[in-house]
Amino acid sequence: MKNKFYLLSFILSLLSFHSIFAQGHLISGTIVDEKGTSLPGVTVVEENTTNGVVSDLDGNYVLTTSSSVSTLIFSYLGFDSKQIAIEGKRYLDVILQENVESLEEVQVVAFQKQRKNSVIGSINTIKPAELKQPSSNLTASFAGRLAGVISYQRSGEPGADNAEFFIRGITSFGTSNNPLILIDGLEVSSYDLARIEPDNIASFSIMKDATATSLYGARGANGVILVTTKEGVKGKAKVSFRYEVAQSAPSQTPEFLDGVNYMELYNRALRLREPSASLAFSKNKIESTRNGLDPEIYPNINWYDELFKDFTLNRKFNLNVNGGGDIAQYYLSASHNNDTGLLKVDPLNNFNNNIDINRSNLRANININLTKTTKIAVKFNSQFERYNGPREDAEKIFEKVIEANPVNFPKYYTFDEDSTLKFNHTLFGNKGNGGYPNPYAEMVKGYKNRFTSTILSQVQIEQDLDFLTKGLSFRALAAIKSYSKTENKRSFTPFFYGVSEVQTESGIENKLYQVQEGTEYLNENQTDNNVESNYYYEFVTQYDRLFKDKHQIGGLLVFNFSEALNTISGDSYLANLPSRNMGLSGRATYGYDDRFFGELNFGYNGSEKFAEDYRFGFFPSAGLGWILSNESFFSNWAPFVSLFKLKYTYGLVGNDNIADRDDRFFYLSDVNLNDGGRGYAWGEDYGNYYDGYNINRYSNPNVTWEVAKKTNYGLELELLNALMIQVDYFTENREKIYESRPVFPDTAGLTTVVSSNTGKVKSNGFDVAIDYNKSFSNDFFITGRGTFTYATNKVVVRNEPQYAYDYLSAVGYHTNQPRGYIAERLFVDQEDIDNSPEQFNGLSGNQNTYLPGDIKYKDVNEDGKINELDRVPIGNPEDVPEIIYGFGASMNYKSFDFSFFFQGAAKSSFFINPDKIAPFINERNALRIVTDNNWTENNPDPYAFWPRLSTEIIENNNHDSTWWQKKGDFLRLKNIEFGYTLPKTIFSNNSVNTRMYLSGLNLLSFSDFNLWDIEMAGNGLGYPPQRVFNVGLQINF
Repeated sequence: MKNKFYLLSFILSLLSFHSIFAQGHLISGTIVDEKGTSLPGVTVVEENTTNGVVSDLDGNYVLTTSSSVSTLIFSYLGFDSKQIAIEGKRYLDVILQENVESLEEVQVVAFQKQRKNSVIGSINTIKPAELKQPSSNLTASFAGRLAGVISYQRSGEPGADNAEFFIRGITSFGTSNNPLILIDGLEVSSYDLARIEPDNIASFSIMKDATATSLYGARGANGVILVTTKEGVKGKAKVSFRYEVAQSAPSQTPEFLDGVNYMELYNRALRLREPSASLAFSKNKIESTRNGLDPEIYPNINWYDELFKDFTLNRKFNLNVNGGGDIAQYYLSASHNNDTGLLKVDPLNNFNNNIDINRSNLRANININLTKTTKIAVKFNSQFERYNGPREDAEKIFEKVIEANPVNFPKYYTFDEDSTLKFNHTLFGNKGNGGYPNPYAEMVKGYKNRFTSTILSQVQIEQDLDFLTKGLSFRALAAIKSYSKTENKRSFTPFFYGVSEVQTESGIENKLYQVQEGTEYLNENQTDNNVESNYYYEFVTQYDRLFKDKHQIGGLLVFNFSEALNTISGDSYLANLPSRNMGLSGRATYGYDDRFFGELNFGYNGSEKFAEDYRFGFFPSAGLGWILSNESFFSNWAPFVSLFKLKYTYGLVGNDNIADRDDRFFYLSDVNLNDGGRGYAWGEDYGNYYDGYNINRYSNPNVTWEVAKKTNYGLELELLNALMIQVDYFTENREKIYESRPVFPDTAGLTTVVSSNTGKVKSNGFDVAIDYNKSFSNDFFITGRGTFTYATNKVVVRNEPQYAYDYLSAVGYHTNQPRGYIAERLFVDQEDIDNSPEQFNGLSGNQNTYLPGDIKYKDVNEDGKINELDRVPIGNPEDVPEIIYGFGASMNYKSFDFSFFFQGAAKSSFFINPDKIAPFINERNALRIVTDNNWTENNPDPYAFWPRLSTEIIENNNHDSTWWQKKGDFLRLKNIEFGYTLPKTIFSNNSVNTRMYLSGLNLLSFSDFNLWDIEMAGNGLGYPPQRVFNVGLQINF
């Protein structure tokens, strides 16, 4: 270091000596950003001259100016330019501030980057920092943050907590509504997207309309999510390290009955249906349980507490390094996440059945400048995941809690150490002849381990062709994705025991007896293997040039080819065959004087799924844009309205993903030549039997592309250079939806259904994004973001029979429109039943199947009876919200920062499944609300939550109806974060930036529904979403 200092001093001395004779003024210094990081490549120019230099790799500069009172101009891409008067100084250090607006002047679009003001398509971009939250799943942060995206998360199980998301909602009742996901141009799955680290993301964009997606052809019909990862920046190595520890606990759990309440209510349920029925639980058992006597004879088990911990701890870290020189730049990253579950582990087991996921992610992005006009980019990403968990999914273990009541038996029995009976296994509880669910035994009886690896590799070469004509360039990309999974399941057979009363000389004693023989070893291993590979090739020619400072002309031509090979165990031969797509697409753009913009796009795509006449599809799109704020007549508004832009686009997008992957090659029939069920006997004694033929699918050479006609009207408005508003109204007509035709009569002789492109769906809606950025001083600034998305649809054509009533048809309703019966109330008494229409033939037998206190339905068609003809559309769309919104803000004051974000959903509904939560069925437990609010003869509330109690399924009450339908509306404090950046003075070199922070996830929720976390919808007994408290440390140097 001293040698470098002496060398620099010597150079400065020589230059000073030269300046004396040249009668100039020598000045030098160092240029850094706000974090103290040196900035290489900063242009330093003396004002009104061509005299200038560029800072070196350490941010140092030396310049001889013509005068000691000259002004220097410092400029650097992505930072605000700065003008500073020398005022006779010899040393001048400079701090440049990052300019977010200038970084956003370029927009990532399909296959290229484009000046943001010339973009006509509907594209929403979010800063990657806003996707950071204390979770290992990136998709969990989508809801409310991305305008145009409908997203929801139903589970909190580690490794199975991916959010569902759709761009502009559900637009088809066909096979797929999922968007295309691209990371650095390579198609990946939603699981791959969920596991990418936000620290590695450079840009995150959502492409929504036809002009934005048509170049992707068959892959982009449902919208595109485009992610680009960070690349190296020329300069000395910069290191960033992040470490987090999080406490994770259920956001809300259902409340179940304790043993005493359970037995009392069970007895009451028996007598409510049959007054003379024998009681299941004696007064002695109830009182002994109430008094807490021997817990193995009179158990009172809280199965939830026995199975699950209150919280668990998760950890993750990320380390990345970037830098480089003139020839090569690099970005290297390594991250590791450890996520654990809430399951308890049996102390007698020598294996861990709790969820324990270790996930490592390695990334290397390297850019090489072979020449001034030739560049090569190589990107490698490897993700390795080791999963250990219960043999059954943890979701199912949570669902088993309600299946066992608290008083039948303990989770396991203990034994007297002095007894002659010795056991090398756990004495799991059961009763009678067995067959009753023991959730604890089901949880700890085995384990599952899985290893998955995903490797993405790509190489890209880019050639500047300015020597042919200015603005022309070419690039080629080759990419490979390889995925493999190996899963093993091991388990033992539990030993079940019960307690029986035995008469002895000394009286009645309770004796342990064996209900089921088990194994003291793990049974045979079950293995599942899966290997997938994807190959992708892309060739792009691009042209972009400005003529006479007014005419901006651009062009793009893309050819791509992809192949996917899936060797999936157990799948059909069609699914295991390679699948291929290819396409040629292009874009032509024109801009005049930064005011008027036009764009034409096309996609010409081929798919192997269709017959030769329909194998290729042509899908054009066009758009227009007008920036009014650049017009001369708008000048009076300029101080207040800094941007006013109107956009319009229309186009067609094709989709070939119209059926499951084992239902491909629609022009081929699928015939089973050895169907034993259709065989025949032959011969004099009919002793010869031959298998027959069966047609599993009829060929249909007319099956073709599903086509989406998309229209978008857009507005971009910026006020006071601080408030940015983007509004888009969209429509989409989805035609030629592939569906089965179930209306052929049996006399047609068909052995299976016939499918074709007959369906149509019309969608529309709007999305809004509002961003606010305001700096009040160098020490205080505020940023805010809010989004609102509304997306709805209705079925226009559906292949269905001619119904007697219009409301039975799907036409005119949402594709996810729930249907059920209109529940008026509970029957008040027998007279009420006698004077009401008969329900589901429930009064026609020897015994009434419904009684006072059961659900009374509305006779919609007024035919004097309740049956399937009275099922009508009820409520808002099921599961998928029509409205998603969010709002939040970030504030920085000196070394302190604070941020929060609220997320909400509206216009959706879900059904509580009465069959799953019906109390006392097969002696299962009950939710506490059943005790608090049920119909009784002493309190015949016709609007009680639960109808008349029963220990058996009452079919009358189990139908989907408005009684069990609930609104899915909610507002949630999604995350909150508080941080503090340590002063740099505590470090000797002042170059280390250290920030500590606390954050929380899913802290508050506001909803009319309170049985469980409302975001779980009808899956309320599964693994709940998690409330997370997180502490983190980030160091940059």
